[in-house]
Amino acid sequence: MSNAATIAAPGRPQTGTGVPILEVTNLSKHFGAIRALNDFSLKIHPGEVVALAGDNGAGKTTFIKSISGVFRPTAGEIRLEGKPVSFSTPQEARASGIETIYQDLALADNLSIGANIFLGREPMRKRFGFLPVLDRRKMAEAARDTMALLDFHVSRMDAPVSNFSGGQRQAVAIGRAVYWNARLLIMDEPTAALGVPEQRKVISLIHQLKAQGRGVIFISHNLQDIFAVSDRIVVMRRGVMAGERRISDTTHDEVVKLMVGG
Repeated sequence: MSNAATIAAPGRPQTGTGVPILEVTNLSKHFGAIRALNDFSLKIHPGEVVALAGDNGAGKTTFIKSISGVFRPTAGEIRLEGKPVSFSTPQEARASGIETIYQDLALADNLSIGANIFLGREPMRKRFGFLPVLDRRKMAEAARDTMALLDFHVSRMDAPVSNFSGGQRQAVAIGRAVYWNARLLIMDEPTAALGVPEQRKVISLIHQLKAQGRGVIFISHNLQDIFAVSDRIVVMRRGVMAGERRISDTTHDEVVKLMVGG
């Protein structure tokens, strides 16, 4: 069954209610004597964007790698929609609905949108009854349907993604996660190195993910973007939670003080 049938946007849920998409309890990751992450707890509900902020070395990368199958946590529990999970590989996390979009996007520049959506999971069909060949029609339909859901428009859907701007490339990476029905998207510095119009496009895409009831972890050093798109901000420092605030109840200055320990 095509995943494209599962991407229709549901109504906007009430954030902070019901069973969390992700619930992390007392998660720790130690590398010998180094406690990169220590007793960290976090909940993310459907339709909620939670920002992670902190200086380099605060533990943000260790946390996302611990929930996405790159690292095996030293201690703690991860629940996905109420069920305990443990991932040995990023492939297992993706199969369960957790997609990580890193800053480099992991796109194949010479391939089309459809080919990038199915990268490593290419659909095949039988030709002449027995020869397997790429199902290019399915790839093209997936690209068209998924990009339409994200309100993404380019003149040529079959063009290589190297032709696209930074914001358009972000849309392709997000579209890939949406097509495979990701329930939780982890976005690592998605607006870095983009111009202001492209940053606005990415912020708009994240609002659409929120409206579809998906959970988003938004990692950024850009406080302006964090305040534009997030419901809550979690500040990390030296592997622990330094503070948690609702965006509506805090200020840039308070967040900076939490980050630096002032």
